[in-house]
Amino acid sequence: MNTFSAYIFRQALGPLLAILGALAAIAILTQGLNQLDIIVTNRSAGLAFAWVTILALPQLLSLILPMAVFIAVVYALNRMQSESEIAVVYGAGVSRGRIARPIIQLAVLAAFAHLAVNVVVQPWAFKERRETLYSLRTDIASSLVEEGSFTFPAEGLTLYARERGGGGELRDMLINDARQDFPITYTARAGAVVTIDGRPAIVMRDGQVQRQSEEGTVDVLDFDRYVLQMDGGFEEPELFFLKASDRTLYELFFPDLTAHYDQRNVDRFLAEAHARLSAPLLNIALAMIALAGVLVGEFSRRGYTRRIMIAAVWALLVRLAALAMQAAATDDPELNVLQYALPIVAIMIAGAMLGGKRSRKRRHSMGPSVVAAEQPA
Repeated sequence: MNTFSAYIFRQALGPLLAILGALAAIAILTQGLNQLDIIVTNRSAGLAFAWVTILALPQLLSLILPMAVFIAVVYALNRMQSESEIAVVYGAGVSRGRIARPIIQLAVLAAFAHLAVNVVVQPWAFKERRETLYSLRTDIASSLVEEGSFTFPAEGLTLYARERGGGGELRDMLINDARQDFPITYTARAGAVVTIDGRPAIVMRDGQVQRQSEEGTVDVLDFDRYVLQMDGGFEEPELFFLKASDRTLYELFFPDLTAHYDQRNVDRFLAEAHARLSAPLLNIALAMIALAGVLVGEFSRRGYTRRIMIAAVWALLVRLAALAMQAAATDDPELNVLQYALPIVAIMIAGAMLGGKRSRKRRHSMGPSVVAAEQPA
């Protein structure tokens, strides 16, 4: 890469990193609001919350990277146009393709980074995030049982523990479960909140169960050990189902067809897999649209707002169409090919516009001095 290409590359790289940082900060704030209940409920969850937020970034970066590339390219080229740098290099005989080359190189690098995030980083981050959230919510379930106080973690459920012991042990417990037609009261000398089959539960020792029968009498049962599942109290639906966003590329293309959940979502997994492979092409497509929007056309003293707005509309339409095609492919797998066709067609159209002969002939016929004379005073 020569000095001129390196200069243009840096002009686009700086804004790209700044835009990614700004959009990532907004995304972190959004995630923070979504998980605010965890922070309010458990003040010691700050580090876990920060880790959960970081783990959400790969998917967010995957969504915003193509548009960030577009905005960065438009910003860099428009600045160079407004400061007459493009007119100067045209006057020096530099072709439009040579100006576009470092931008395309940046877009290709962004595409490879995007592919690595989609194929490697995102599946690992989502699995880790869901496990961390589960552990955090389980700890919160335990912290909701406050010693010496009645707590109400769910409607119809009342918990009481006289004190906490070492290792999270709860002593002298009372639990009233009125979520059923006939309330049940549990008393126990000791207990603890644990995880059983992926869900929080309370294991009680040396206690008694009292349940009202249909006849109005009370049935009493003594127990040495009793397990009370908290499905209705601290529920995290489908917490450990491997959703499409959690799976590796291999698991998406080759799901376990012996599992009922996988059988019902084969088409969804396939659409997600093709979306991960085709989405990086959007970085190149949107960079090409930005190049065509700024470089194609005549010099204007009034700026290039109209051309940039048109390019922005086309870029937004391409991005939205990609999301729509992924959604459509979940119902019809034959539409997956369109996920690749869309960015490729956009690249070809923008490339044809950049390679147009009309403006190139005009520059050669006018010469450097005339082009330079068109610059604003």
